[in-house]
Amino acid sequence: MPGQPPTESEPTVEPPLACIVDDDGSVRGALRNLLSSAGLQVEAFDSAEAFLASPRAASARCLVLDLRMPGMSGGELLGVMRASGARVSVIILTASEDERERFLAQGVFAFLTKPFRPAQVLTMVQAALSAPRAP
Repeated sequence: MPGQPPTESEPTVEPPLACIVDDDGSVRGALRNLLSSAGLQVEAFDSAEAFLASPRAASARCLVLDLRMPGMSGGELLGVMRASGARVSVIILTASEDERERFLAQGVFAFLTKPFRPAQVLTMVQAALSAPRAP
């Protein structure tokens, strides 16, 4: 009937997903709380293997990634993601600046060092989620 609100609701669009992969539980928890409190959709994983095994991995638009982890390293995970054709913006968050230039040359969205400033991480994640999907 004209003038009546539609009876079916429009499909909801889920906000883009940010995933955190860090073996340090305190860092992982702090990042999850920070991003969630800003209204972002967040999933956190304690290892690269757990991330890859998750059905949510394919939905990630931004990956906040520690480089040095037991098992598969963050660098190895990045290689797997690139080889699979995944289009995700990657933010490296690590304690060492040793490989900054190499990863920036590989096209990571940002390279941040621990200890990190929460506002800086939040700004980078929001920018990554707003950016066109990475190649």
